[in-house]
Amino acid sequence: MQKLLIPMLLAVMALAGCAPPLEEGAKTSASTGTGATPTSVQPADPNDMEALRQLVSARLKGTPVDAVRPTPLPGIYEVQSGLNFGYVTLDGRYLIEGDLNDMTTGRSLTEDTRRTARMALVNQFSDDQSIVYAPEGVPAKYTVTVFTDIDCGYCRKLHQHIAEYNADGIAVRYLFFPRSGPDTPSYFKAEKVWCAADRKAALTQAKLGSGYEGDAGCQNPVMDHLKLASQLGLRGTPAIVLPDGQLIPGYQTPDELLKALARQDASRPS
Repeated sequence: MQKLLIPMLLAVMALAGCAPPLEEGAKTSASTGTGATPTSVQPADPNDMEALRQLVSARLKGTPVDAVRPTPLPGIYEVQSGLNFGYVTLDGRYLIEGDLNDMTTGRSLTEDTRRTARMALVNQFSDDQSIVYAPEGVPAKYTVTVFTDIDCGYCRKLHQHIAEYNADGIAVRYLFFPRSGPDTPSYFKAEKVWCAADRKAALTQAKLGSGYEGDAGCQNPVMDHLKLASQLGLRGTPAIVLPDGQLIPGYQTPDELLKALARQDASRPS
């Protein structure tokens, strides 16, 4: 099974890169809005939704349709395939591609759903299936998930400040995304780190560039992490997923990340 996944993953890795900081103007998505209560959604018959899901899937010629759900627009329904979304009429004839935005609140209703779906995928991995650097002695105020590549320069820069993130109350939960793909030096380094007796120390040593020479023969989740990165459509590292599912592509200083998390708190409906 693993060999069958390699060609697909390599296609994704070819587009991946090590991401610099996101420009200030691009740090907030269309979903930041005002924090107003979302517009009420029209009720729907579950049988109608399932019938529409099957119809849309057939008309999309085998594209898997995970869900169909109502929207605030009468007669318009959201269609989800992975983290891709569109909108259809109840008869399945017309498809609208793109995000649905509330012009009153400035909120992207599609991005809200996308974030929820993204977080559901990320939460399939427990802390036991990741490497976590958390504040010592006090509970973390925030936990972010960071997809990392040991050979990525900006990933190493982020890790150099791990104590500062922790001091700000931020726990960093690492998942591996070796951008070069399976069966490559970066992939094998991730496996060796996972198989170490002290994974945190091994990861820090590996990110210092001095290398970590350990055994890569243990059972490990690196391929599962890589598959998740593909599902999420990630193209570079570091890729930071906030607690609400927002994706920040690229390096963030401790101060920048703390501000992004504060904005997330402020945007929540009261």
